[in-house]
Amino acid sequence: MKSLPIRLVVLLGVLSVVGIIAVQVYWVRRAFDNEERQLDQTLYIALKNVATSLAAYRRVDLPSQSPVSQLSSNYYVVNVNSEIDANLLDYYLRQEFGRLNLRLDYEYAIYDCATDHMVYGNYVSATDAAPAPAAVPTRLPKYSQYTYYFGLHLPQRAPYFMSRLNGWVLTSGLLLVVVVFFGYALFVILRQKRLSEVQRDFINAMSHEFKTPIATIAISAEVLSAPDIASQPQRLLNYASIIREENRRLSQQVDKVLQMAKSERSEFRLHREPVNLATLLADVIRQFDISGKHPQGRVELFVDSCQLSVCSDDAHASTTLTTDNEQLATKYQVWADPVHLANVLFNLLDNAVKYAAGPPVVRVALAAEGPRLRLTLADEGIGIAPAHQPRVFDKFFRVPAANDLRPAQGFGLGLYYVRNVVLAHGWRILLRSQPGQGSTFTLFFPPVPAHAAARA
Repeated sequence: MKSLPIRLVVLLGVLSVVGIIAVQVYWVRRAFDNEERQLDQTLYIALKNVATSLAAYRRVDLPSQSPVSQLSSNYYVVNVNSEIDANLLDYYLRQEFGRLNLRLDYEYAIYDCATDHMVYGNYVSATDAAPAPAAVPTRLPKYSQYTYYFGLHLPQRAPYFMSRLNGWVLTSGLLLVVVVFFGYALFVILRQKRLSEVQRDFINAMSHEFKTPIATIAISAEVLSAPDIASQPQRLLNYASIIREENRRLSQQVDKVLQMAKSERSEFRLHREPVNLATLLADVIRQFDISGKHPQGRVELFVDSCQLSVCSDDAHASTTLTTDNEQLATKYQVWADPVHLANVLFNLLDNAVKYAAGPPVVRVALAAEGPRLRLTLADEGIGIAPAHQPRVFDKFFRVPAANDLRPAQGFGLGLYYVRNVVLAHGWRILLRSQPGQGSTFTLFFPPVPAHAAARA
């Protein structure tokens, strides 16, 4: 119900703008038609007066029907029933155009019955007192119905109308400014509404994520403050473990918010160096400790289709990867900020575990594709519907739950941070997912620059 007033305002505003534009277009069209009709009438009077003057000079009678015929919007022919003197025609045309204040360019030609051609006469500019011949004379068409006639062509008819409609053009420009301003205002209103909803969802999600560990820590603290707890060492150890785990959970949530804030700051800088991606993957997987999050969970690491065993309690796993195979130590290097790259991997792994349909199983595969590297993280989770996939990297966006039994989790910041880091490094990330079939995130790393390879 809260969004109903905003929708009503937007609807009424759009209808009002459409109505105003329609009215403006209607009146501009009416003004254009009136100007065109007035010009046609004025031209008809001017050309008829010219024909009358030429006939009077030759002492002949004009035809009974109208001597002026309009063959197109900008071409007229005038029947005068006698031979035409070019100089006299030029004089009469200038006189009539000046008397009727027809300030537009024109050019004329006289039909020569001896050669059966239109003989070009002159190009007269409205701004010049002296004749101004056209740069390229127009070949005016003949008219077979008359014997003695001249043709008049108006090359600047459209610009003439525009000059006469300056007032309407100005009001239309002002209307366009108002429409743009109104559209921008609607955009700001809708964006503020969306940001308000996002802020509300973020606060609700943060409250939900923080409430459970805080309540658990509070209960554990009360138990630990009991007088007889010292006599129950196993119980003391259990509640201490609970506090440690919930504290770790709180710390992870705070780290996500801080990561997002850091990636958005204008002073966000990358400290790049050559990083062995295979080694970093082993370190991240070991530290992630998926078995601690789910007893049956596992992360499988493949390097060039060969599965490597990385145990969470093996402190020397990453060292083994680099020392046992020298090629492995140099082949899978990327030019990256190791801290942000590790955070990206942690976020992708955490996302895979968080939305697992059962015991989480994550397959991480690293392979070389020519000069670049391809890293894929595939899970067997609940998947993402195609309609939501374009927004998964948006700030605060969380995929809506399919039912109330599994509410949306997290703050919607993990993948947003991943996108920011990927864009900052100039990498590419792709998502492929189907509901019920899991999700696969693919990262593409360009080759290490020459100066970085020399440094490595």
